[in-house]
Amino acid sequence: MEHAHTSHTGNAVTPGTQRRVLVVEDDTTIVEAISARLRAEGFLVQTASDGPAAVDAAEAWQPDLMVLDVMLPGFDGLEVCRRVQAQRPVPVLMLTARDDETDMLVGLGVGADDYMTKPFSMRELVARVHVLLRRVERAALAAVTPRSGILRLGELEIDHAQRRVRVRSDDVHLTPTEFDLLVCLANTPRAVLSREQLLAEVWDWADASGTRTVDSHIKALRRKIGAERIRTVHGVGYALETPAP
Repeated sequence: MEHAHTSHTGNAVTPGTQRRVLVVEDDTTIVEAISARLRAEGFLVQTASDGPAAVDAAEAWQPDLMVLDVMLPGFDGLEVCRRVQAQRPVPVLMLTARDDETDMLVGLGVGADDYMTKPFSMRELVARVHVLLRRVERAALAAVTPRSGILRLGELEIDHAQRRVRVRSDDVHLTPTEFDLLVCLANTPRAVLSREQLLAEVWDWADASGTRTVDSHIKALRRKIGAERIRTVHGVGYALETPAP
C-alpha cells in the first residue's frame, strides 16, 4: 500500500499529488540510497536493475520521471531511454560514471533532459528531480494557455503553442529542455546570456556548479538547429544569432 510521506520541508504530501519516480540502477547501494532519499521527499519510487526490466516497469507503472543509469545489464540506459520515449514522453535524469561529454550528448540526443556524473550529492539529485518536474508542469500550463503566434528569426521558426521548431520549414525534434533553452535565448536575440542566467531561467538551478550542463545542452542544440545560430562569448555565455534587420 502506498502511504503519504512528509517532505523535509514539513509539508504533507497526499497520495493524490505524489509523483512517481522510476529509479533504474544496477548498483544496489546507489539504488537504495536514491530510493530512500526520494521517498523521504514524498515521492513514490519503484526500481529496476536492468534494461528490459526498466522498459517493462515504465510501461506498466507510467512514472512521472526516470532516474536512469547509462551502464546497465541487458541493454544500456540509452536504449532504455529510446524505448521509453517512444512509448510516451517522460522526463529523464541520466546518471553516468564517466565524465565524458560524448556520452552526455548521446544521452541528450535520445531524449534525456538532464544528466549527472557520479559521484553526486543526494541534495543535488533531489533538486534536479524537482526542477524537471516543475518544467513538465510549466509545459502543461503553457499548452493550456499558449503564447499566441509563431516567432520567426530568419529561417528559424519557433511555435510556442505546439512547442515545435522548424529550420527552413523542416521540423527539428528538440527535447523539452532544449526547447526551453532555445526559447530563453530567442526571447532576447543577439543578447548574451550568461551560463548562470540560463541555469536560473531554464533549470531553476542557482548553483554555478551546473554550468557544464548548459554547455552540453547548447552543443546538442547546435547540432540540431545549426552551429552558426548560437554564438559563444568566451568567459560569459551564449547568444542566439539572427539575421540583420
